[in-house]
Amino acid sequence: MDLKAELSKDFKGELDTTDESREFYSHDASLFELKPQIVGFPQDADDIKTVVRFVNQHKAEHPELSITPRSRGTDMSGAAIGESILLDISKHMNKLFEVSPQTAHVQPGMLYREFDIETLRQGSILPSYPASRELASVGGMVNNNSGGEKSLEFGKTDNFVTELTAVLSDGNEYVMKPMNRDELNVKMGQDDFEGNIYRRTFELLDGHYDEIQAARPRVSKDSTGYHLWNVWNRDTGIFDLTKLFVGAQGTLGIVTDIKFNLVPARKHSGLLVLFLKSSNDLGELIPKILESKPATFESFDDKTLWMSIRFMPSFLKMLGPVKFIHLLITLIPDGMQLLHGIPKLILMVEFNGDTEQEVRGKVKELHKELAHHRARYEINGFEEDPTEGKSEKFWILRRNSFQILRSKVKDKHTAPYIDDFVVPPEHLVEFLPQLQAIIKKYKLFATVAGHMGDGNFHVIPLMKIEDPKEREKLRPSQKEVNDLVLKYGGSLSGEHNDGMVRGPWLEQMYGLSVLGYMKDIKQLYDPQTIFNPRKKTDADWDFSYAHIREHF
Repeated sequence: MDLKAELSKDFKGELDTTDESREFYSHDASLFELKPQIVGFPQDADDIKTVVRFVNQHKAEHPELSITPRSRGTDMSGAAIGESILLDISKHMNKLFEVSPQTAHVQPGMLYREFDIETLRQGSILPSYPASRELASVGGMVNNNSGGEKSLEFGKTDNFVTELTAVLSDGNEYVMKPMNRDELNVKMGQDDFEGNIYRRTFELLDGHYDEIQAARPRVSKDSTGYHLWNVWNRDTGIFDLTKLFVGAQGTLGIVTDIKFNLVPARKHSGLLVLFLKSSNDLGELIPKILESKPATFESFDDKTLWMSIRFMPSFLKMLGPVKFIHLLITLIPDGMQLLHGIPKLILMVEFNGDTEQEVRGKVKELHKELAHHRARYEINGFEEDPTEGKSEKFWILRRNSFQILRSKVKDKHTAPYIDDFVVPPEHLVEFLPQLQAIIKKYKLFATVAGHMGDGNFHVIPLMKIEDPKEREKLRPSQKEVNDLVLKYGGSLSGEHNDGMVRGPWLEQMYGLSVLGYMKDIKQLYDPQTIFNPRKKTDADWDFSYAHIREHF
């Protein structure tokens, strides 16, 4: 079938089948490679409807047809690549319709950094941004249920989505938002596609209510599976399909329109930085720090620090000469700090407030308690530099470490496959040494950074993936880490979601019964498997392994 010729009859946006475009869109930020047959750039939701209806019409005679939605391609799980029709939402569907101090209405393709500029003009932010905030889109944040450094205080993206519009498998667009039982009854009474969706979803969730509620991961952040336990709440009587679609990675339908709640941007912040020679003190430190209710509690290890320093020239291109020089100058005092011994772990504890005095008080109080752990503190905007606090250097290293490693380590490649687990913080003092033992057992060189307050860690091995012996380490090492995470009641993904890398392990996390309910939902919303196949609940390790990139 000539997809370009057939689709161009009704598709208003651009369609691209060039080798260059197909090659570019065959990769995201993951280990995997899937080359699309065609790349489309929809002008609007009507173009997406056109593609869905086309696939529905021809799926029987061309079972390979499917649709993978994509925005900025920063996904680390392999969810933004596909072998059939790939739709890049970001080129045209990137408009901000409305923004106020409390809410925003936006299309999914808008870059977060541009969205952030507009919300800050209103004195507000969407606080669930990921470390890739300069590259990510708001639609990607919704589809992955993203979180980041502010999730400790505010939670993840699903806390802020108030309404979604999506094209579903019948090729029509539907609005989803929270509704009470009376409104739900009206929806379920409809004798049409939408009514059937609501009826059968409710029957599944209510019929297995206790089992589904018991399956909820007992951690502060999670992006695995479909969050069935959040959709129907018997106690409140609220039914909310946005909770099903946030984090669904485009496997149930294609999001076309988003409404968010926003929170006020705090005017002042201060950072306490701790340099630890080992993780032995974490058992004492973590509860004491969390008692102080920080806005963020981040960490990165010695390998992350040294790799960032090794590739420091890369920051020149990223930041520009003025910010780069500022970064170098502000790092000098910490270079002197390193003469006292290389820290194994650097902790960053940030407090926010409405006044300078409030922030100074919070930081100094915790600093006094933790001084014997070699804590030092920075106050954004209050020290020598009135425009950018000295602590910004730590955020630059923390936020950009993966991008630097991904682009600059030539003989080895970033292998994000055990990169996003969550363990309840009270177990970290026992967990981390066992994690390091697994890393050592498989002879992995891995950087470790993460959200210490949530127990959410990003472990990024650097591997020569072309070497079959290196590839053979992936499955057994991932299984050992997964076993360890689940032993301590954790989650296999706090932010980056399932996709091709963790989808095959959902049975290990949830068991056959609850995974079966998730597969029932996939079948209900996508009966012909037209939306982003081989991701999440229908992911298969053999397929994923066969599509690891051969060239980086």
